[in-house]
Amino acid sequence: MTSDDRSTRTTGPADGPVQEQDGAADGRAVTEAALFEAFGGVRGMVETVVPGLLFVTIFTVNKDLHISAIAALAVSLVLAAARLVRKDTVKHAFSGVFGVAFGVVFAMVTGNAKDFYLPGMLYTLGLGVAYIVTTLAGAPLIGLILGPVFKENLSWRTRNPGRKKAYAKASWAWGLILLAKCAILFPLYWWADTTHLGWVLIALKIPPFLLAVWLTWVFLAKAPPPIDVFAEMEAKEKAEEEAKAERERTARENDVLDGVAADLAKDITPQALAAEPPGRTAPRHRR
Repeated sequence: MTSDDRSTRTTGPADGPVQEQDGAADGRAVTEAALFEAFGGVRGMVETVVPGLLFVTIFTVNKDLHISAIAALAVSLVLAAARLVRKDTVKHAFSGVFGVAFGVVFAMVTGNAKDFYLPGMLYTLGLGVAYIVTTLAGAPLIGLILGPVFKENLSWRTRNPGRKKAYAKASWAWGLILLAKCAILFPLYWWADTTHLGWVLIALKIPPFLLAVWLTWVFLAKAPPPIDVFAEMEAKEKAEEEAKAERERTARENDVLDGVAADLAKDITPQALAAEPPGRTAPRHRR
């Protein structure tokens, strides 16, 4: 056996694992891209952190609630406007604007600078509880969020049990991480001053979020691929259109055949038969 033969024989069986590895890598890349789209990526994280960071920085320097709140709201509006100018997705920027606006209103009404953080903390608490409750109810919240992103909608609930299990694990991770974050922040809200609360909150913005996103990526990368219900709907619509076109074509052909048959029936009349030459009549059989 020559070296060429050996190389030919050894490369054949290896194609399968290589293709599987390529498919797994593609699946992980799709999952990573979908997660970045759903949660805003690096820019979304920046837009989440900057207003609060500006608020706590200014308040640490001059202790002026009004200037700190107005500066935070202004920068969030600038970030949203930049999204609009670039025609990017604005849902993350506008969610930041609403969050900052609620914080500003709370702080202005109560006169307590710590209340600037209270709406966000309550939202985090409610979101953590929602992740846990929806998972216990059999409809993990992370699946409801990511289903449209993966073009699978709710097909994972009934048609893809492996994926539903992965969404349940990811939702548990999100819920527990957010509740752990709240377990740190709420005692500080009651006992610490505004500056300490603000800096701890800023420090806890990104790391828990990245941990939750990473765990979600790990669970979904090992899960079965999503069922593309949009592609199924398009295929079904295409099949229905082709069937309709075939029925119309068959109906047109039948109409043509019916017309030909009608024309032949008009030609075969008693007068036409009587006018035929005697020689064309069928011969009689002799006895």
